[in-house]
Amino acid sequence: MAIKKSTKTIKTKQTTKKVVAKKKVQKKSLKTATKVTPIASKSKVAPYKKGKKEKYMSAKMKKHFISVLKTWKEHLMSEMQKTFDHLKNKGENFADPIDRASQEEEFAFELRTRDRERKLLNKIAFSIEKISQDDYGWCDSCGDEIGIKRLEARPTATHCIHCKTLDEIKEKQLNG
Repeated sequence: MAIKKSTKTIKTKQTTKKVVAKKKVQKKSLKTATKVTPIASKSKVAPYKKGKKEKYMSAKMKKHFISVLKTWKEHLMSEMQKTFDHLKNKGENFADPIDRASQEEEFAFELRTRDRERKLLNKIAFSIEKISQDDYGWCDSCGDEIGIKRLEARPTATHCIHCKTLDEIKEKQLNG
C-alpha cells in the first residue's frame, strides 16, 4: 500500500499554515489467470486435466505433452544461446590472476550447467520420439502407466514411481 501526500494551504487571519494530508492509495494487484507446471518458468503450460472417461495417453494428452516438451526445449535453447553470447562478450583478460580465476570458475560453472541441459535436450528429443511411436507414458521396466502427475512433474520420465523407487534403493545399496 502506498501513501500519497498532498499539500493544502490553509489561510487564517494570523498565519498561513501548510497541512500535509496523507491519503492511502492501494496498488492494484495483478493476478495472472494462467497456471504453470512444476517446471514453471520453463513451460508456462497449464497442467493437463484428464476427463472422466478419457483413456490414458489419448491424442489430446499426447498433444499436451508435446507442447510441454517443445516449450521446455525452446527455453533451454534460448538459455544456451544466452550463455554462448555471455561467454563470447565477457571473455576479458584480467591482469589480476584472482580476477581471471574467478571468471574462469564462473565460465566453468555455466558450461557444466549447459552440459546438463544438453543432456536434457537429448532426453526431451527422445520423449518426443516416444510420443510419435505411442510408447510415451508407459514404464520401460514394468509396462504400467507412469501417471499424469509424474509426467507433469518430469515430462522426460521413463519409469513409473514404483520402478524408479526400486532403482534408487538398489543404487543406494550398491553405492552405500
